[in-house]
Amino acid sequence: MELTINGEQKVISKAGLSITELLSAENVKSPDMVSVQLNGEFVERSLFADTKVKNGDELDFLYFMGGGQKL
Repeated sequence: MELTINGEQKVISKAGLSITELLSAENVKSPDMVSVQLNGEFVERSLFADTKVKNGDELDFLYFMGGGQKL
């Protein structure tokens, strides 16, 4: 299965992975802190385990950071 993950073409040997399984297969750090866009749409975290990725899908794994310093 061919996917585009964060703009990079990848070939995944196992088809029918859920987003949760894909995060694990891709060794994503802090998967509990990542937001996922699938084909341009955000996927709710509660749906990660039930949402299967398909050949040709485009995913973005996004980390939102807070903080900073007032100058």
